[in-house]
Amino acid sequence: MVLDTNSSQSTFFLIGIPGLEAAHPWVGIPFCLMYLVALLGNCALLLAIRLDPSLHNPMFYFLGMLGVIDVVMATSVVPKMLDIFWMGSPKIDFNACLAQMFLIHSITAMESGVLSAMAFDRYVAIGHPLRYEAILTPQRVAQIGLAVLIRGILFMVPLSCMVRRLPYCASKWIPHSYCEHMAVVKLACVDPASSHIYAMVGSTLIVGSDTAFIAVSYGLVLRAVRKLSEKTEQLKAFSTCTSHICVMLLYYLPGMASIYIQRFPQGTPPHIQVLLADLYLSLPPMLNPIIYSIRMKQVRKALCKVFPFAKGRVG
Repeated sequence: MVLDTNSSQSTFFLIGIPGLEAAHPWVGIPFCLMYLVALLGNCALLLAIRLDPSLHNPMFYFLGMLGVIDVVMATSVVPKMLDIFWMGSPKIDFNACLAQMFLIHSITAMESGVLSAMAFDRYVAIGHPLRYEAILTPQRVAQIGLAVLIRGILFMVPLSCMVRRLPYCASKWIPHSYCEHMAVVKLACVDPASSHIYAMVGSTLIVGSDTAFIAVSYGLVLRAVRKLSEKTEQLKAFSTCTSHICVMLLYYLPGMASIYIQRFPQGTPPHIQVLLADLYLSLPPMLNPIIYSIRMKQVRKALCKVFPFAKGRVG
């Protein structure tokens, strides 16, 4: 094998879904539809939040952050996937591959941070309703959003530097639909142990701390709900959390399954591993705005105000 120490001048090739190359044109159809729904749904939700004063509160600001993250996530992955599936164009410049990897992994960290912030929002809204807007001021919401953004970037900067410094062998075929960290570093001609360890420790700390924070927040939510005198009040209070719980499960469960399968792939066919990873990045951006528009009356009303022609469909 020939070492390529000048990796910044290299070109990589994305296989797509290994073993399903003949079916790529058909596989691209559902991913294209998911992408279009994700774009339309999240952009409609963002526009409704921007234009409807009734949605100008912390909960919907966090929901807007989630919408932006979902749009960037889907856009960083699906167009290149469709280029592979439909145009047969697997080539990707090393710098573009590194940028895609940076976006994907930093944004997944950001989404986890926003979900933990939304759990805190639900605790404050239910546990301290009279102080809700005093605690979660627009300035504080912006500070939380900035902290989530910075954390995601800081997590990926060292990892990107590690990946850039690796020498790569003559083979530049990545057995994936996008530049996933594990798939890229496996092409290195040296042991990428430091990159593996950093990625594992970093992602474990981020996801572990966020899930612990969410668990504590919902423990406090349940305690606050139990203090309410009437059953109907309890149900009404907890019903405001159901959308967030659905979105949270949609993010964490497939993500953990995908990470576990890629770390311990024994017995799992490569095409299943890649399909699961592709769905993990494509399905939540499509379903998140649908979940919120179905579960939350405020969102439905706002969408009907902004898009009157959709009243019969959304309402």
